[in-house]
Amino acid sequence: MLSKVHCGILLGALSVSMVAQAQDYLPVLQYHHVSTSSPKSTSVTPEQFTEHMDYLKTAGFQVVDLRSALDDLRAHKPLPEKAVAISFDDAYRNIYQGGFPILKERNFPFTVFINTEPVERQSRSFLTWQQMKEMEASGGVFANHTIRHPYMLRKEKGESDEAWLSRMTEEVDTVENLLLENLGHSPKMLAYPYGESNITIRTMMKERGIMAFGQQSGVVSADSDFENLPRFPASGAYSKLSTLKTKLNAKPMPLLAEQTGGDFATDQSVSIRLTFKEGKYRLKDLACYVAGQGKASLNWVSKSEVIATANKPFGVGRGRINCTMPDNTGKHYYWYSNVWIRSAPEQGYVSEKS
Repeated sequence: MLSKVHCGILLGALSVSMVAQAQDYLPVLQYHHVSTSSPKSTSVTPEQFTEHMDYLKTAGFQVVDLRSALDDLRAHKPLPEKAVAISFDDAYRNIYQGGFPILKERNFPFTVFINTEPVERQSRSFLTWQQMKEMEASGGVFANHTIRHPYMLRKEKGESDEAWLSRMTEEVDTVENLLLENLGHSPKMLAYPYGESNITIRTMMKERGIMAFGQQSGVVSADSDFENLPRFPASGAYSKLSTLKTKLNAKPMPLLAEQTGGDFATDQSVSIRLTFKEGKYRLKDLACYVAGQGKASLNWVSKSEVIATANKPFGVGRGRINCTMPDNTGKHYYWYSNVWIRSAPEQGYVSEKS
């Protein structure tokens, strides 16, 4: 029989072991269609999806419930080693037909962000509430993707800022109510359509206790903005298993501060200012890439602070800078991404201050 001293030593060793196996960050995979007949840019085939899920299983990844994992990260509670979460945007029926059987067979939890307008009008291309209930029984969670999937920062012609905000409030609150009405609960999570948000929309999320996702790539940690969380796209051009492996092994960039200049780009080149936490990092190996432009220029203003600048202005649309840096083991990459919107007058975007 073990003495109290021996029990204490054993428990202490177990605690150290558990901490060593713990993870304080979470990569989240983003999918849309699981089909051979849907748009390739937002799709994986059932075969590709099977390949992804089989890799998670054989490589020892622990697929976790997204909301529970976010709560734990925010509370600085450790996640299992190699924790990862799976998510889908839009309420496509092919998720049920092509993706759900694969997830169910492997007992993987998953989250689907649903836009409810096509669900409510019973479109044959979208999920039904009954299908969602069936999926819930096998680890599915259904969250908010607005009613009509609008560009949330665009005003309709002649619309005031107040009317725009009222319309966006309806887009969010209506879906929350429909989730409660049809499924009995809401996880209080939202994915911004097209990944677009601003301080006004993010404040709306915070006031409602809703955690929200953009479309910038990266890894969630306790330091993340929980009203603008990153995910890794895993469909279309991003569906290759080789690139997915790199993202699954990514870590959050160890930043003390970041300055992006806001959500909107202008006719000037964008830049970001990154300040790194104290620590031994391979800062000389940091590389930042601008969408469609190649490498950004890096200006180290101090040993721990860098300004990354695009070579030229973005065109109209969404532009991004991705930064990566190998960790000291060389097995993982630290990852950071930021997205800007370059708007055109006819698109009706709200002002930067709205």
